[in-house]
Amino acid sequence: MGRDACDLLCLDLPLAERLRSSRPPDHVTAAAAESARALADPTRLVIAAALRDGGELCVCDLAWVCERSDKLVSHHMRQLRGAGLVQSRRDGKMVLYMLTEAGVALLSAVLPARAAA
Repeated sequence: MGRDACDLLCLDLPLAERLRSSRPPDHVTAAAAESARALADPTRLVIAAALRDGGELCVCDLAWVCERSDKLVSHHMRQLRGAGLVQSRRDGKMVLYMLTEAGVALLSAVLPARAAA
């Protein structure tokens, strides 16, 4: 066998069965994987980091920070909102975005905040 698999069956059946019976349901892991996929793009990571560090921002601000077009940033915002990682609110003619709790938690796991210089 390869280096990544056991060469013999060494199953700890009580432990393995306890873990199998308490694993998250498939729909929960599928949703988590979808959220993680939403941050699997460098531009979306930059957007999420800017929202973490700047609070509420509009697409114009995010486009400036990311050095991308507002249309591309809007597309990425739809992806992040669809994954439940950002939420938006309208303020007059502006739409402001902020990370959700899930967005903050996932971003913290993937891209820790920079230490103060």
